[in-house]
Amino acid sequence: MIPKIAVPLLTVLSWCVIAEITQAQQSAPTQLTIEKAVQFALRNNPDVRTSKLEKEKAGGRVLEAWGNALPSLDLSGQYVHLLDKPVSYFPDYLIYPLYKLMGDSTRFPKPTGELILLPGSMSPGFTAGASLNIRQILFNGAVFVGVGAAHIYSELAGDLYEMKRVETTTKVKKAYYAALVAREVFGLTSSSLKNAEDNLKNVQLMRRQGIVSEYDELRATVGVENVRPLVIQSENGFELALDALRNTIGLPNKEDLVLVDSLIFQVVDESIIAQADELVLETNPGLSAVQRQIELNGAVVNAERSSYLPTVLAFGSYQYQAIKNEFNFGTSDFYKSSQVGVTFSLNLFQGMQTYARVEQAQLEQQKSQEQKTALERNLKTGVHSVRNNLEQAKKRLEAQEKTIEMAERGYKIVTTRFLSSAATQLEVNDAELALTQAKVNRIQAVYDYLVAAADLDQLIGRLPSYVMRTVND
Repeated sequence: MIPKIAVPLLTVLSWCVIAEITQAQQSAPTQLTIEKAVQFALRNNPDVRTSKLEKEKAGGRVLEAWGNALPSLDLSGQYVHLLDKPVSYFPDYLIYPLYKLMGDSTRFPKPTGELILLPGSMSPGFTAGASLNIRQILFNGAVFVGVGAAHIYSELAGDLYEMKRVETTTKVKKAYYAALVAREVFGLTSSSLKNAEDNLKNVQLMRRQGIVSEYDELRATVGVENVRPLVIQSENGFELALDALRNTIGLPNKEDLVLVDSLIFQVVDESIIAQADELVLETNPGLSAVQRQIELNGAVVNAERSSYLPTVLAFGSYQYQAIKNEFNFGTSDFYKSSQVGVTFSLNLFQGMQTYARVEQAQLEQQKSQEQKTALERNLKTGVHSVRNNLEQAKKRLEAQEKTIEMAERGYKIVTTRFLSSAATQLEVNDAELALTQAKVNRIQAVYDYLVAAADLDQLIGRLPSYVMRTVND
């Protein structure tokens, strides 16, 4: 049997263990891949979410436009109780003859046209009724044009949503690449500092043995102190790059991140680069949105022109009502009435307003066309620039691969010579600096290539496969 004193001790111990596990879970850094970063940004970016809501709203407008072309059916009912019945006045030259016809033997004065109040009231005290009205547009240019315009607007909203997704994806990829570069640079400077510190230890040992001079020891010490600020600076640059990444994808600034992916050179398909001039005109969502805007403006022109056309409307109504002086309605007191008909209306003159609206709509369409022309020109220029950036970055990368091999070989040779007193400390420092610079140049070339590839994807409106799967889900 467990002693009574052990029960509270076990309870406290259990709570401590749970608290430690919870704290460990809360303090665990977020493992972030570029795929997760893009997906998180697409789910939480305010601009993307707003564009998605606008797209859904556009679908509602399509239904609304179709509703104007469908029949309209209204049901109404009413009950009226006259608390104070209205009175009626008639001229005396109408009332006096009426009284005589009714057998009144009173002698009436000569009519003068004076209004005489009738006794009682001709209005019933109670009325009740219901009516059913139907209306169907047979022809109205604005209604039919509006249906087409709503569909175009829905497609426009879809293009804008796609453009915002592509734009957000590109921003996240660039921010992630920048953070990877900063991490690589921080690692290189840290490695360089370690090499410099190891070299200083060797030099100090050789100095005590009398192999090298005091000057070599001073050069080794200065080499360490020159690298140390670079490490601090690169570490700060890495933290700033992580902050920029957090801000881009919408994570809190205090969120601890661990970048899972590495800065790997990924070659863009040459066929895509070769066809980029044609693809950008076919698949760029921004260009597609401008084309939708031109079509929408054309629909607006047609809608304004429809004011010159007539409107033909069919209608029908069915009424069921009763009128009595007392509130004792029966089924036999109600009578029904119904009617059907067609109305026709045509505006003949509206003070040149229709002409002015049509002209303004045409000018808006021309403005959209000019915007499309300018955008096509800018896109072609962008493709040319991206293609050059890809080619230059690839050439730099190939050159840096050879440079790194030679720098590593030179560093090994000079360190070996230094240990055998055949080289100076200055030569060792120069070789270390050359190797580090070659590696930094390679990292920069890889980054420039990946950024250019991301820009190319944005131009041609291409999204990664994991983004497409997220959207379908």
